[in-house]
Amino acid sequence: MRAFLATAEEGSLSAAARALGQTQPTLSRQITALEDALGITLFQRGHRSTDLTQSGIELLEHVRAMGEAASRISLTASGQASTVDGQVTITSTDTMAAVFLPKILRKLREQAPNISIEIIGASEIRDLRKREADIAIRHARPDQADLYCKLIGETKGALYASRGFLDEWGRPKNPEDLKNYPFIGFDRNEEALPYFREMGFEIGLENFRISANRGPAIMAYVREGLGITPLTHDFASLYPELEMVLPDQLKALDVPVWLVTHQELKTSRRIRLVFDLLAEELTAILKAQTRP
Repeated sequence: MRAFLATAEEGSLSAAARALGQTQPTLSRQITALEDALGITLFQRGHRSTDLTQSGIELLEHVRAMGEAASRISLTASGQASTVDGQVTITSTDTMAAVFLPKILRKLREQAPNISIEIIGASEIRDLRKREADIAIRHARPDQADLYCKLIGETKGALYASRGFLDEWGRPKNPEDLKNYPFIGFDRNEEALPYFREMGFEIGLENFRISANRGPAIMAYVREGLGITPLTHDFASLYPELEMVLPDQLKALDVPVWLVTHQELKTSRRIRLVFDLLAEELTAILKAQTRP
């Protein structure tokens, strides 16, 4: 199975043999034995490349899951993760970095103390394609073919404002009232309008009296009482002075969480370890969340 996985990921027997520290004939015999045992052909062997058959493609994800689980067990049990070193750069929204990542990074330090992590706050996916980051946590799936994406789960969002703001302006009685309130927006407010319609209300660009492209600035403005803004429940819950707007009349906003890396980077042991830990921990966090 290990020989099969290495060959599938490296693309040739020679490259897989180098990766595993074996000879090419030995690796080839192991794959042939696996094919004989399963009764299927896993690879179409060419002169310089080894391409997966349809049976090999279908088997690959199962074997990859086995390999990842075995690797994690081994690393955790024996402390071998300390031999994995180097830097991994993660790009994330400011909110995600502040709310979700601290405890995950603590666990990563315990498992792989020689890996250093750099966090970059960014809202665009292009930094991965330029190799400015290794892993991205995003709320929208990128459409570039050379990126590997994994849907981790989703969180929920709603409209929030400070209690002081609602005391001053009055609490809206229905979604139609929201047209009369100032909103705090993001850098591309026109893209948010369809999501607001899905929630059950409509406003125009003129409602966005203040806009910012970074989470900490938006939080400062909403806490100051300058307007209403959409926030995820997990982030809003950190600030007791905030109040959900029309919780019983507006539909909750579904906010997906995607984990993304470059196709060529996901075979790196260092990056795979970080990617897998992020996937495991974020999945657990999102499953444990409930709407307030």
